[in-house]
Amino acid sequence: MTGRIIETDACVAEGVEALRRVCPRLSHACDLTGKLPLRRRPDGFAELLSAIVSQQVSVASASAIWGRMKAARLTGPRQIARAGDDELRAVGLSRQKIRYARELARARIDFKGLRDAPDADVIATLTRVPGIGVWTAEIYAMFSLGRADVFAPGDLALQEAARILYDLPERPREKELRRMAEAWQPWRSVAARILWAYYRVAKDREGIR
Repeated sequence: MTGRIIETDACVAEGVEALRRVCPRLSHACDLTGKLPLRRRPDGFAELLSAIVSQQVSVASASAIWGRMKAARLTGPRQIARAGDDELRAVGLSRQKIRYARELARARIDFKGLRDAPDADVIATLTRVPGIGVWTAEIYAMFSLGRADVFAPGDLALQEAARILYDLPERPREKELRRMAEAWQPWRSVAARILWAYYRVAKDREGIR
């Protein structure tokens, strides 16, 4: 069972109303942030490859590299498998990211099958690929598959937003934030959207790309 899928703005709004009833502080955050974005993305190989490209570089650098990869038509598994290392370096990939891109191409993930897989199976399948950690897998499940009850407690912006919103003495660690998020079921991905939006309000800067 995949659970609820977030497909439209109305789905996000439904989750917001449910969370407002559950938690006054999330309700306060919603008052400050206004309407939340849907943030649905495509699923498939290219989206995960883009996530690998984005690791440990600025948003501007990631966008530039990805633009060069699209121009060179290096966004599919066959193209990555056929490309030489020099060609991949020329578009801006590091040696490590070249390895991760090739591992992703070799993994032959059944992306259509993931659409109907349980959340835990999605995370397990993706994290078996070198270069894809739990955070990347959770973000993919949230935004590319539209899972309504996935959270990413390892995200620093979520941790910092929770610290400010709940007036905590320090930023909650991943395990602690995961426990906090249990109260937000079955709309944890909407709670994440609220916290990211609140982070931008509180810090006046982007939480994630």
